[in-house]
Amino acid sequence: MALIAFIRGVNVGGHRRFRPSLLAKELKAYGVVSIGAAGTFVVRQPGSRARFLAELRRRLPFDAEIALCDEGDVRGLEAAHPFGSRAAQPGVVRFVSVLTKPGLAGAVAPVWIPSKTNWLLRVVAADGQFVFGEYRRHMKTIGYLGKLDSLFGAPATTRNWNTVQQVLTILKEAEAR
Repeated sequence: MALIAFIRGVNVGGHRRFRPSLLAKELKAYGVVSIGAAGTFVVRQPGSRARFLAELRRRLPFDAEIALCDEGDVRGLEAAHPFGSRAAQPGVVRFVSVLTKPGLAGAVAPVWIPSKTNWLLRVVAADGQFVFGEYRRHMKTIGYLGKLDSLFGAPATTRNWNTVQQVLTILKEAEAR
């Protein structure tokens, strides 16, 4: 079964820069596919979870928080329909934050930051190590995303919902082969 790795806080504003596509080539023995520049990887042949994680950490040019998810957990996100059937509002971005370990997810959602009426970030659902939400594009939003760590009791790394859909596409293509 595949693993999905989400590396936290890389290639943001020139900080902790690296080339995920080159790292994926270095990890080709594990069948790694890189998605975008944010450090998202589908690991099609991970072998031992601990061994793969150690190899990934060894090859990164810096220390980093890494959230690892099993293929089945990510496939479950599609069936969960965390955003319901309605389309996103214009100017609103849907996201999933992945906690490095299961946190207090279910106990905290829903959340509106800074307020319910004038939100820039809202958490709509949470399950296990996944936090689902939407944000409006604004300079303060990145700071509000940073508050998810303390809210959910574990470091979180955030990806656009489109990235999760790309991961699901890669998993389905691998299954079809």
